Parts: sequence; structure tokens; C-alpha cells
Amino acid sequence: MLFSPCVIKQVSLPNRVVIAPMCQYSAHDGLFSDWHFANYSKYALGRPGAIILEACAVQDIGRITHGDLGIWSDTHADAMRGVVDFIRGQGVVPGIQIGHAGRKASIQRPWHGNGALDETDALRGETPWPVIGPSPLPAGKGWLVPREMTGADIARVTADFVAAAKRADNIGMDILELHAAHGYLLQQFLSPLSNRRTDEYGGSRENRMRFLLEVTEAVRSVWPQAKPMFVRISSVDGFEGGWSIEDSVVLAKALKTAGVDVIDCSSGGNAAAGATASTGYRGPGFQVPYAERIRRDAEIQTMAVGLILDGPQAEDILQNGEADLIAIAREAINDPFWPRHQARAMGVDMDFANWPEQYGWWLDRRARGLHQLAKSEK
Repeated sequence: MLFSPCVIKQVSLPNRVVIAPMCQYSAHDGLFSDWHFANYSKYALGRPGAIILEACAVQDIGRITHGDLGIWSDTHADAMRGVVDFIRGQGVVPGIQIGHAGRKASIQRPWHGNGALDETDALRGETPWPVIGPSPLPAGKGWLVPREMTGADIARVTADFVAAAKRADNIGMDILELHAAHGYLLQQFLSPLSNRRTDEYGGSRENRMRFLLEVTEAVRSVWPQAKPMFVRISSVDGFEGGWSIEDSVVLAKALKTAGVDVIDCSSGGNAAAGATASTGYRGPGFQVPYAERIRRDAEIQTMAVGLILDGPQAEDILQNGEADLIAIAREAINDPFWPRHQARAMGVDMDFANWPEQYGWWLDRRARGLHQLAKSEK
């Protein structure tokens, strides 16, 4: 199943491997760079089913760090056209994740500490900017206190998500994913740990879901019906009193009604200690049970992610009906040709006919030479 096609709406993925969004923190003023082109083109040569570009901020104040990509202007979107064309040229479906960091915006790049910006960052010219959130609660000690969003702020952010979706469609993206996980803005509204509002956007679960559902419906109204829409969620907060898997099932049902096609099932992050920090087991496939539960109980397609290490493990997930797609992240960094290597190891693609001809010709010649060498040594 891993290497069988998957059709979602009118978009056909050549296989069920998806390169998950992974921030590179290497943009300048939010603009796509040569580093980004090299990074995504190498994944395209490995031929997964789809590549979802890292989180692109819908507002400049919605960036996590000074190095985050943005899509708050046509200039930012146009800078990505080349890589979209390259990805599609390799037979891979191009996608993009759009989001807003909310109270987790304006922090250090990971290799500078992944915390609140300080004097050392200022010496690099990276100073903080004001942040917003559902409630005036900082993500952690020493972090910026967000300004509580007004109704006008909520309307503006919603409109900016819509504008970003239009830009993504205009440059040729075929999958759009809303980032509603890892403690960023849309997830901040969902979780009672970060949302203490007393208006229609706070309090009950239905109220806390309201902002994400409004954004989803507004974006779905402009995103082409022929193209799939994903939402990445934190299936659980992983902290007492936080968002639960039962909450996620209810949310997934509502998102399905709003026109979402796939739930990307991650977890954690509603704290300052990192993107996906939470308590509990973190071994191979640790988030797969969330994908299975949501798939079964909400009757919606899901994507599993998190320490999925090889093809046989991924195949078992699919065969067992635990997910419909497999997202690979750090394994792809370690081996950009992970899809091709796993297909070969599993006996699915034993020649190099489907590789780029610039590579396949050489590798086939090498394989023939090694075969002859082995025969001569017997």
C-alpha cells in the first residue's frame, strides 16, 4: 500500500509517503531562498507522493522566528514558484502549510536557544516584535506576554489566512494544510491551557473550536474544491487539563463538515519547551494511535507522523487501517531518497527505471557491475 497511488479529491499522489513540513529558519524577511530550493528539490528527487512546504506565516508578526518563511504578500508567494514547478516536474504533488505562531512568535532560532529573544539576538539584529494570542498568557517564563486578540484581530487574521490560501493556489500548490498544532495560534484557541477567554471564542469546547472552524470555512470557500485541504492538529496537549484525544475526535468531525479532507495527527507543543514537547511515551510510531482513533471515530482520512522509521513499519500502519498517509520528517533529512530506498528494500522497485534518468543510468550501471563482480567471486 505504501507505494500505491492515493487520490484525494482530484489530486493523485503517486504513493502514500508525504514529506512533512519542517521549518528551516533560514529566510530573510520571510522570503524563500536558495537554501529552501535546495532543501525541497532534494526531497523531490527522492519521489515521495507529496511534499508539504514548511509553515509559512500569514502575517509578518505570525512568524515563529526571524528566519521563518512568509506568505503575507504576492512577493513572498512568487519566490516559491520555481520550487513548485520543480517538485511537480519530478512527479510529486506540491503542498504548503500556512499558519500563525500567535504567542509563540518572536523567539530565537533553535540553534540560538529556541527561547525568548535576548541581548545576544539583538546583537545579530534580531529584536522582538509584539505578539498576539487568545489570552494574555505567555508560553513560558520570560516569554513575551501576548496582547489578547479583539474581534477585529480575529477577523484580520482570518482574512489573512484566506489571502494566503489564494496565493498558494495561484503559484500552483495542490495541497493546503492549516497549522493548528504545536501550540501555535489556531491551537492556542483550542486548548484550555492557553485560552481563558469569556466571549464566544472561549470557555466551552465548542467556543474554543470556533476560531479554527471559521478560518477553515473561510479558506475552504476560496481553496479549489478539486484540491485537498489538510489540517495538522495536536491530537493531545499531553498535559493535565489540556486538549484530549476525545476533543480531537469531535474537532475532526467538525472539520470534515467544514470541508477538510485529511487530519494530520501530531501532538503536544502548548508550552515553551519546543514545537512538539509533551509528556508520555515517545518511541517509534508514538503518535500513530491518534491517527487510528481519529480515522475510525471521525470517519475521515488521517496522516500518521512521528518516528516512523522504515518502509515495513509504514506499510503495517497502512495495512492495519491506522492511517491513510505516512508523513516522514527527520528520516527524510537523514535520507532524502528514503521513498526510493524503502521501495527497493521492500522489493517494489528493483531497477532504476523510475529514478531521474540523470541518476538511474549511473546506478543501473553500478548495479550491473556489482552483480558481475559477485558472480566472478563465486
